[in-house]
Amino acid sequence: MPRSRRTQISIEDTPYYHCCSRVVRRAFLCGDDKYTGKNYDHRRGWVETQILKLTEVFAIDVAAYAVMSNHLHVVLYIDIEKANNWTEREVAEQWHKCFKGSEITQRFIKGEVIEDYLVAQLKHLIATYRSRLSDISWFMRCLNEPIARQANYEDNCTGHFWEGRFKSQALLDDAAVLACMAYVELNPIRAKIADTPEHSDHTSLKLRVKAALKGEQPSSLLPFIGGESLNQVKGINFTIHDYLELVEQTGRVIRGDKRGVILENAENTLNRLNISVESWIKITSQFGKLFCGPVGTLQEITGYCEHLEKRRRHFSQSCQNFQSG
Repeated sequence: MPRSRRTQISIEDTPYYHCCSRVVRRAFLCGDDKYTGKNYDHRRGWVETQILKLTEVFAIDVAAYAVMSNHLHVVLYIDIEKANNWTEREVAEQWHKCFKGSEITQRFIKGEVIEDYLVAQLKHLIATYRSRLSDISWFMRCLNEPIARQANYEDNCTGHFWEGRFKSQALLDDAAVLACMAYVELNPIRAKIADTPEHSDHTSLKLRVKAALKGEQPSSLLPFIGGESLNQVKGINFTIHDYLELVEQTGRVIRGDKRGVILENAENTLNRLNISVESWIKITSQFGKLFCGPVGTLQEITGYCEHLEKRRRHFSQSCQNFQSG
């Protein structure tokens, strides 16, 4: 039986979550449909554009994404501090970027005087919007619904485009975050629809490589803050150079038609994560099969289950993949 989303989110344990949505009815996001002869590559652009747009609306950052032929992946970072620090006016303005809101909130952001008897209602609406703007369920809703409407209009049909529920899983430490990001971003290479990171269209990896060539990081993605960027408040605790080097070498190993090894510099990154090279390759190749729930060590999964008042440590056996071998 599907579990309520709120029973899977524990900000106390981690702000990072991996989400995946799949299409139904033999639908396509991209590629050639052999049954109709149509090409749907342009739909991947729809999804990518919407993902990047939502980073400007929600108090949720995107660490990684990949848009594939019949599914999409995103690794999200919930920024509760950002949501809490927004003023009431900022909350309303952010919400109105996606929704019309109510007559009261429309008047509020225009600077009109709100009658005393409506103030309590306004504050309730603002509190609701603030909560939703840091909620991954609302993020995924705002991502998937517009795409479904566009696809149904293009296909001249009605009904579900996406499966009823998106998959989400907590990433409980740095090793889980980096492994999941690499798994997500290497999807096109693993599927052999791209040869190299810079040719992995509609992925965050391509954006990061393109920006790195200019000595920059994409403003639309959660940054890496290792090395010279340690003064930044939030981000991924590794250097962008180390991560791209690790992912590039991992991709070469994963591809069956290319020779590749994990070299010393990238292996040092794995040592920081306390993951052996063999475990890393296994995880980044089979992440979706190995982990059907929270990802981390046994201790972290135990704490996560306790905070969510779960009596059983579901999927605890998979934590052995994060033990250094």
